[in-house]
Amino acid sequence: MTITIRPAQKPDLPAAYALICELALFEKAPQEVTLTLEQFEKDGFGSHPLYFLNVAEITHPQSGKKEIAGMALFFFCYSTWKGKILYLDDVIVTEKHRSKGIGRLLINSVFTFAKQHGANQVRWHVLDWNTPAVAFYQKLGMKLEPEWITCKYTKDQILEFEVAENTQ
Repeated sequence: MTITIRPAQKPDLPAAYALICELALFEKAPQEVTLTLEQFEKDGFGSHPLYFLNVAEITHPQSGKKEIAGMALFFFCYSTWKGKILYLDDVIVTEKHRSKGIGRLLINSVFTFAKQHGANQVRWHVLDWNTPAVAFYQKLGMKLEPEWITCKYTKDQILEFEVAENTQ
């Protein structure tokens, strides 16, 4: 078995989308995936791409068949303290191919990209109950910051948002 980490191409998107759905199921939130495959393609391969996507492709030695076994999705954002940072939204390895070093190869590809593009930090979130992921990140020497709280506003909340007047 040969593992290749490479930038995704459009034909890889259905397999990457399946990985996203697999992760949502693992995280007990499949109903939270509102992204469609069409939007995923437009956002990554349209005129103004919003993300970068690396895939882990396995080539099976006997058949030569290729299979997408993992992915890393990331994008640039900006920090008032750090400047240019790379946000790693997800590293996903399909369950049947975990513990083969694929996650480490995907992380390596993200940090290589960050170095090549002058990022001052790589940032991401991990669920506190996802102990295998937490252990993996700790093994790699990642700094976990439990004092930070993630804030989210849903699409419905955004649509319903009304600007408050300054009453002072």
